Amino acid sequence: MSDTPPNTSTTHFGYQRVAEDEKAERVRDVFDSVAPRYDVMNDLMSGGLHRAWKAFAIAVSGVRPGHRVLDVAAGTGDLSRAFARKVGPKGMVVMSDINFSMLRAGRDRLIDSGLVVPTVLCDAENLPFPDAQFDLVSVAFGLRNMTHKEIALRDMQRVLKPGGKLLVLEFSRPWAPLRGAYDLYSFQILPRLGKMVAGDAQSYRYLAESIRMHPDQEALADMMRDAGFGHVDWHNLTAGIVALHIGQKF
Repeated sequence: MSDTPPNTSTTHFGYQRVAEDEKAERVRDVFDSVAPRYDVMNDLMSGGLHRAWKAFAIAVSGVRPGHRVLDVAAGTGDLSRAFARKVGPKGMVVMSDINFSMLRAGRDRLIDSGLVVPTVLCDAENLPFPDAQFDLVSVAFGLRNMTHKEIALRDMQRVLKPGGKLLVLEFSRPWAPLRGAYDLYSFQILPRLGKMVAGDAQSYRYLAESIRMHPDQEALADMMRDAGFGHVDWHNLTAGIVALHIGQKF
């Protein structure tokens, strides 16, 4: 039985229903827990494939020297670091995240790489930037954790320049013959890896559940169109385990 009071708006936190105003704090707790071992776990969980998925996103981004890029839910900064090298000294990359532990880890990684970029602690549903500021907005493996995805997508569209693009790299719905094995891995193996490596099985169980609750490829494309993107397309990666959605602002 839910502990949520009657008449309180609720949303999903993995497979649980929680009050909307609780979700962001719960997600923050998850990433506070996983931040110290986040990069190691990414390599283990994906067999290193997350690097190829991100490299593909960078390759099709169209980012050029002088561009302004906002990396939302930047985490430990893989995309921010690659974009910073592409935009060069005349461009700008801004890292943003709602979680201080993740943002600090990302900032430190970029500094260790010889890169210094602005970092902004903020909620993707209320971005603290004027309209039409960026040539590209990216969000990798972060949209599914947002309470109101439709609001976040509208705000990302708002801060893009006309002609700018949004890249959403996210876990999605895999090819049907893989789903049984994928579920076994997600709900049996992944939490055990989380416990062994990060000392936290529960957070990784939530991450697996959050993937199942995320809109599939077509549903997310429709959400992006509803948010004001004039053209939306997607690329399935690794048989649809991950999808890269690209939306253009007209």
